Amino acid sequence: MAYRWESDLTDDDVTPLSSFINRRQIMAGMAGMGLGAIAGPVGAAAGLDPNTWEEITSYNNFYEFGTSKQDPAKYAHQMTTSPWKVTIDGMVDRPGEYSFSDIMSKMKIEKRIYRFRCVETWSMVVPWNGFELADLLNMVGVKSGAKYVSFETLLRPSEMPGTRYNVLAWPYVEGLRLDEAMNPLTIMATGIYNKPIPNQNGAPLRLVVPWKYGYKSIKSIVKITLTDIQPPTSWGRYSTNEYGFYSNVNPEVNHPRWSQASEKRIGGGLLARKMPTLMFNGYEKEVAAMYKGMDLGKYH
Repeated sequence: MAYRWESDLTDDDVTPLSSFINRRQIMAGMAGMGLGAIAGPVGAAAGLDPNTWEEITSYNNFYEFGTSKQDPAKYAHQMTTSPWKVTIDGMVDRPGEYSFSDIMSKMKIEKRIYRFRCVETWSMVVPWNGFELADLLNMVGVKSGAKYVSFETLLRPSEMPGTRYNVLAWPYVEGLRLDEAMNPLTIMATGIYNKPIPNQNGAPLRLVVPWKYGYKSIKSIVKITLTDIQPPTSWGRYSTNEYGFYSNVNPEVNHPRWSQASEKRIGGGLLARKMPTLMFNGYEKEVAAMYKGMDLGKYH
C-alpha cells in the first residue's frame, strides 16, 4: 500500500452512549483527519454527530431476519456467533478456515467514525471498531493475478427466519475489486461504540466500505475468496440495472426508485434534516483516483 488511513481521534472524540458528541469535538476530529475523512467537506459535515447506539442497532437492513427495518433487532438474537470461523480461499498463499479469535489476535483494532449511506436514501454516522481488510488479506497472502474479493454471509435458516423466503437468492454474497478491498478506508468491523458488534449489525465480522451504498457492506461473513473473475452480488442478481457491481455513492446517478441527490439523516434530534448527498459519500479525495477514466453512470 502507498499509504495507510490515519486518524487523530481518541476516546474523547467518541460519543458516550448516553449523549451526543458536541460540534466542537466533531470539528476538532475532522481537522485532525484532514477535514474530509469523517464526513466530507467542512460545509457539508457541520453538525454531523454520530448516531446513538439505539438508532444504529434498531434501524437497519439485514434481510436474513426479515425485510422490516426493525426485524433484525427483533430476531437476530437467535443467531449463534460463537464459535465463528471464516473460510479464506481462492488465489491466496495460505488458504484455510480461520477462527474469529485467531483473526482478532493478529489484527490491529482501530476506531473509525464513518458516514453510512443506504441506497434507500437514509443515512447515519457510525463509530465503528475494526481492522483494515488489507491487513487480513496480507496475512493470508494475495497471489499475483487476483483481481477481486468475494464475500459470503452465514446461511442458517433455523436461526435466520428471513432466509425461509425467496426475497433474495441465499446465501447473501458481495464483492469488491482488489484495489477497493485494499484501500485503507475499507475495514472489517467487529464493534460499535467500543462494544462487540450486535448480531443485527453483522456480528461478529462485517465489511464496511464507507464510500459505497450500505448493501455492499456485507454482514456476518463466513467466507472470503480471492479470484480473477468479477464475482456475483446478491442485489446484482436481483436486478443488474438497479444494483451495479460498484455501487458507489453518486448523487448524479439515480436508482430507478430513489433519487440519490439528497438523503435523510436518521435521528440527530434538531439536526435531523434532508441534506445533499456527497460524491463517494464524502470520501472523494481518498477514493476517486481508483475510478479515473471510468464512466460512473455505466459502471454504477
